[in-house]
Amino acid sequence: MMKVALTYNLKKKDNALPQDYFSECDSQETIDAIVGALGRLGHVVEPLEAERPNLLRYFRSNRVDMVFNIAEGRQSRLRESEVPALLDYLNIPYTGSGSFSLALALNKALTKKILKAENIPTPRFQIFTKGSEKMDPSLAFPLIVKPNCEGSAKGISLSSVVRDQETLFRKIKEVISVYKQPALAEEFIDGKELTVGILENGKTVILPVLEIDFSTCGASGEYFYSWRMKEHQGNKELGLAPTFHCPARLDRQTEARVKEAALRTHHAVGCFDISRTDIRLDKDNIPYVLEINPLPGLDPRESNFPVMAYAAGMTYEELIEAILMSAHKRRKGLN
Repeated sequence: MMKVALTYNLKKKDNALPQDYFSECDSQETIDAIVGALGRLGHVVEPLEAERPNLLRYFRSNRVDMVFNIAEGRQSRLRESEVPALLDYLNIPYTGSGSFSLALALNKALTKKILKAENIPTPRFQIFTKGSEKMDPSLAFPLIVKPNCEGSAKGISLSSVVRDQETLFRKIKEVISVYKQPALAEEFIDGKELTVGILENGKTVILPVLEIDFSTCGASGEYFYSWRMKEHQGNKELGLAPTFHCPARLDRQTEARVKEAALRTHHAVGCFDISRTDIRLDKDNIPYVLEINPLPGLDPRESNFPVMAYAAGMTYEELIEAILMSAHKRRKGLN
């Protein structure tokens, strides 16, 4: 039995902020599910919203054996690294990746540079800091434009896919203006959308590949993971109810290449315990890594990672315990 603090950022509503501002944060249902799972496993759990200075005050006054960290942070472009950095400073063990990997993965362009250095396929891209730069002539339309340092599809909509320079630069300037950060433009890979979970629990396990099929979303016109798709996933009235196939409908050779790309990405970014890598297949079934999320959602009903764990024969409690024990063994030098 351990005393575990669950660090999180709660999803909220604030009409004064952009509608996708809190998208990365977790719902009360997810927090309750993790607390319940840890409790049923025999651990003593203390839910702790990761707001400064309360966080520092708590850990200076309370001893815990482990922190189960799902906090997304809020203060900077490196926000996902805020809680791990504090815990490292206080020498408190926690689940998941360290501050370096979390900060790196949140910067899409830097992550893609590492993928290129490791010969892991990723779409060609260009970063725009002002919106006045010349377009790299090696890039081919269509392109998709995203904020460079956001997750949960924030800033991504149907209009993010552009097919000419005029529309490209209009979208780039919009992203820079709204999100106050550089815009990433990358070649849009028009193929199957896949995501792959990596789970470490003494050994590294690649979970069954999940395929997200958007052919059932014709009423909305959505054909990739936009913010609306993630926020309203399952809403048939809005045409935002994709079909999930887990395992994905892939031949063995393609499946092996997809899993290898996800595992190599996990290691290249330096992730621990858990990660989820988003991949698209091109017309030749080559897997292109879009990005990696070292802090994937753990909603037991809606998040992709639990879906893949269930397909591997795990219960939700077993998934939560695997994450916790991976961190515990790593701390003890057993992994």
